[in-house]
Amino acid sequence: MSVVLGCIADDFTGASDLAGMLVRHGMRAVQTIGVPEQPASAIDADAIVVALKSRTIAPEAAVEQSLAALAWLQAGGATRFYFKYCSTFDSTDAGNIGPVAEALMDALGADQAIACPAFPENGRTVFKGYLFAGDVLLNESGMQDHPLTPMTDPNLVRVLQRQSKRGVGLLDYRAIRGGADAARSRLDALKAEGKGLVVADATDADDLRTLAAAAVGQVLTTGGSGLAVGMPAAFAAAGLFTPQAAAADLPAVGGLSAVISGSCSRATNEQVAIFQKDHPSFQIDPMALAEGRDLAAEALAWAEPKLADRPVLIYATAAPEAVRAAQAAIGREAAGAMVEAALASIALGLAAAGVRRLVVAGGETSGAIVQALGLEALRIGKEIDPGVPWCVAVGRAPIALALKSGNFGAPDFFAKALATAP
Repeated sequence: MSVVLGCIADDFTGASDLAGMLVRHGMRAVQTIGVPEQPASAIDADAIVVALKSRTIAPEAAVEQSLAALAWLQAGGATRFYFKYCSTFDSTDAGNIGPVAEALMDALGADQAIACPAFPENGRTVFKGYLFAGDVLLNESGMQDHPLTPMTDPNLVRVLQRQSKRGVGLLDYRAIRGGADAARSRLDALKAEGKGLVVADATDADDLRTLAAAAVGQVLTTGGSGLAVGMPAAFAAAGLFTPQAAAADLPAVGGLSAVISGSCSRATNEQVAIFQKDHPSFQIDPMALAEGRDLAAEALAWAEPKLADRPVLIYATAAPEAVRAAQAAIGREAAGAMVEAALASIALGLAAAGVRRLVVAGGETSGAIVQALGLEALRIGKEIDPGVPWCVAVGRAPIALALKSGNFGAPDFFAKALATAP
């Protein structure tokens, strides 16, 4: 069976998030780490999600990487395409959501694409074009303190318009509540008004199902992973694929377990605090790295004698004020690069010590680690919490990973993940 849906994700945890949602609804999904050498047609899946690390790089580089992924997916036979970004719309006024979306539209000859980061199951909703995280606007949620992409404007029409050359419109909740036909009619009207990109409201899963049905005829869709609630059913109704009952099945892995956390989100800070109450933990301090300490070697020497007894936690997670202080002293990019390199080196050392089940928190951290491990593709399994599945490396000695976006997961996520590992 050839691939139906080709997806391009701008970070690694976001790719797993999307793939996990597709699997939950019956699509067999494989996540690739960048664009593999093997052709997409050689991968047995209904959906392939190409995980890039393009969220915070220069817009020109993000566009180049995304177009390469698109060409690879097209060669594999995909007929529908999805550009996946975070449910918090992480970006700057320069991009990269708008530039990448428009480049993909140009390459596909698409005259319109929706943009909907909503993921109500994880508290992300869009109403009248404003993005909410839980009960507060995005710019009051902690995202205003994001170290790389601080989000200070919750109005997605304004945010996306600043990044885009095309006109940006709003498909508001009234059209969506009218059903798929009403939503399609409104999309057509917006197209006639010159709105090539359309931010879509969604406050619950039914809105997302309606939106997916309305957009099934569009060659390109953009958004968070929430739309995957409705996309498989919409594709099945259109005769594009047949849902699979065993889509989430993974091979057993076993082995030692560990947690590595690089995210500094509010959610991850709480998860780290809870997990370290009952598990050994080692903190990676960027200031110490800048002073030349080999914290990766220190962390591995500390961890190896403990792994046989229980999973360990190695983390660079810190409160916003500590992050700002480190960035001020070292530089934003330098601090992030040092931490990522240290955590990636630690992941390699843990794997050499027999760790086969690894929980990773943070999109940038996940990207650094999967690249360091030399992984090319991951088969996606059952979700641990909404948006975070277990996955197992394809084509090499089995290693299972749970790659968690910083803001995702319940407070006890780390323990829950390890309790359900393959």
